Amino acid sequence: GEMGLEPLFQAWSYFRRRKFRECADVCSQLLERPPGEQAAWNLKTRALTEMVYVDEIDMDQEGIADMILDENAIAQVARPGTSLKLPGTSQGGGPSPAVRPVTQSGRPITGFVRPSTQSGRPSTMEQAIRTPRTALTARPITSASGGYIRLGTASMLTNPDGPFINLSRLNLTKYAQKPKLAKALFEYIFHHENDIKNALDLAALATEHAQFKDWWWKVQIGKCYYRLGLYREAEKQFKSALKQQDMVDTILYLAKVYLRLDQPVTALNLFKQGLDRFPGEVTLICGIARIYEEMNNISSAAEYYKDVLKQDNTHVEAIACIGSNHFYSDQPEIALRFYRRLLQMGVYNCQLFNNLGLCCFYAQQYDMTLSSFERALFLAENEEETADVWYNLGHVAVGIGDLNLAYQCFKLTLVNNNDYAEAYNNLAVLEMRKGHTEQARALLQTAASLAPHMYEPHFNVAILSEKVGDLQRSYTAAQKSEEAFPGHVDTQQLLKQLKEHFAML
Repeated sequence: GEMGLEPLFQAWSYFRRRKFRECADVCSQLLERPPGEQAAWNLKTRALTEMVYVDEIDMDQEGIADMILDENAIAQVARPGTSLKLPGTSQGGGPSPAVRPVTQSGRPITGFVRPSTQSGRPSTMEQAIRTPRTALTARPITSASGGYIRLGTASMLTNPDGPFINLSRLNLTKYAQKPKLAKALFEYIFHHENDIKNALDLAALATEHAQFKDWWWKVQIGKCYYRLGLYREAEKQFKSALKQQDMVDTILYLAKVYLRLDQPVTALNLFKQGLDRFPGEVTLICGIARIYEEMNNISSAAEYYKDVLKQDNTHVEAIACIGSNHFYSDQPEIALRFYRRLLQMGVYNCQLFNNLGLCCFYAQQYDMTLSSFERALFLAENEEETADVWYNLGHVAVGIGDLNLAYQCFKLTLVNNNDYAEAYNNLAVLEMRKGHTEQARALLQTAASLAPHMYEPHFNVAILSEKVGDLQRSYTAAQKSEEAFPGHVDTQQLLKQLKEHFAML
């Protein structure tokens, strides 16, 4: 046993082995003895912080309030290629909407899920409430704190008689003068208590005590401002910290500020300058690739993801994104190689097998197709994932010409996810085949209202209306289809025919 160890050393040993609960318990016992040991206090603070620590650079849950009541939106009309909020900003760098599926807000799907990119932002309040995709629950997170609260609950129980540190009674000025304690205390207040206001007060006092020479405190103040939605103030702090000490993390924080302000071009320049100073830094290259992808410039994104793989050939995000880019550029065999590499690395989830199934189908390796989809269904963690797999199986069924099977699959998609616009659209096409005009029309209306950015439902309504002789409705729908996808040849064709009809009247 480890009974012979000196208690503080024992606690430190637990901390080193990431056994934070045990570490905090030993420290609590130490703190009950008369000389309340500073080291024990410090260590317990750090252990409690580590339990709920979330990497600020990646983790960023935006709540409905932040999405819709965004007071930082200034110029409404962005120039093409300078904004992440407009779906169709592709400058010829990506596949057309006919090939590549898009998210609820009309952006191409990448095959890699990241929290809070602009792509997840619903454009209207109605969509925000309808989108259950915040934390994969049906309940949208309401405000910035929502995402962090669930973390800090279990550890409150460490003290039988209340929280470990009573923030309202803390003398922050006293702690600000002890740099080592102050840093541990700050992390505790910020990550564990999620009390941004007190964290900011402590950081302000500490940075004053350090005579504004300590870059670390500036970064922390910047993080507080960012959480409070004061992006311009955050920008000042991060820039000042970078002047004192050039750090990759600070560059990443500053880029987050620019992305939240919807200034992707500024963020790109920041990353590229960062690469001059930190050549080959994976997080910076990856940041550039993500922005290009968000701006729908897929070819540039793929180039940078390849650079990421040169530095780190096991980078899951890069492999997944390059794989999906090959898939949508009509190279399923090459995509298959990338997804296989992920399997070999031990990535084992629903999305991967779903993608493997699609690649095998389009690469005509039919023996593997069904077993991949079966495994995807088995690994699905929630109804959204299950719905995706059934939807893809529906496509496979259409591909082999079994329309009854396809019908069943699309129905199962809707059983699992009632907001699946693409499934409504495809069911409507199958109903049209059977000559059920009214059912088809109703399904298409649902699809169009769920996903206004999709051109297919509008185009299908136009065709359907034209067949039954309702030319006016056909024309309105065709115009909507053209708006959603200006390059769609069949829509152009139809509009031309209709105009000729109207000219003859």
